[in-house]
Amino acid sequence: MRHPVDGFMDGYMDGFMNCFTAFRSSQPSAAVTKLRLWASLAFVLLLSGCATFAPNPPQDQSNICEIFREQPSWYDYAQESEEKWGTPIATQMSFIQQESSFRSHVRPDRKRYLGFIPGPRPSSAKGYAQAQDPVWGEYQDQAGSLFSRRTHMKHATDFIGWSTRRSQQQAGISLSNPEHLYYAYHEGAGGYQRGTYRGKPQVLRAGRQVSARANRYQAQLNACEAEFQCRKFYQVWPFCRS
Repeated sequence: MRHPVDGFMDGYMDGFMNCFTAFRSSQPSAAVTKLRLWASLAFVLLLSGCATFAPNPPQDQSNICEIFREQPSWYDYAQESEEKWGTPIATQMSFIQQESSFRSHVRPDRKRYLGFIPGPRPSSAKGYAQAQDPVWGEYQDQAGSLFSRRTHMKHATDFIGWSTRRSQQQAGISLSNPEHLYYAYHEGAGGYQRGTYRGKPQVLRAGRQVSARANRYQAQLNACEAEFQCRKFYQVWPFCRS
């Protein structure tokens, strides 16, 4: 199921444009019109605050150490997900790089008719993990909450951990096998078991890329992970994570 919070946030711009059209057609006084427009703009800015302040994608996405140096909180989120679900940090981040290149609000491009008329999007995928509406609704029901957002890294890493653990349970894929975890992530556990990915060259190529990147990320993280442990004022060695 898709929760109302998703529909609300995804459609707020359409609502704003409808309000703007209504304001124009009512032809109030100039002062009232300006007041309404400023109020509408303030409302839109408030709702889009999370998009406005979303982190920029890391400059060097080939190095997980540089990624976490730019966004150290992402290490915390991925570490929490690993502790909860068992999926390695390097695998989580490789999935996200493959799916969204660390862009928080990315969605599939709309189809274009006659080259310029916008049509529907090919899927409901959205956010860091490119989770689609049905599976995101399952995640919210089973492991997340009504307020889990695909555009927040904490929820994206938790979603990937939940999804890959489910692949392990349903399809018997090891959590240390990022390539086949990705195939199940893309095709679903049922599709993976039927081998649907084998007939899709793009999926096979993406799975190999995810695996190679996860292995590289893991080697890099082995050399720099200490930087991101015990870094907060309330974390005191040896009682913090190590």
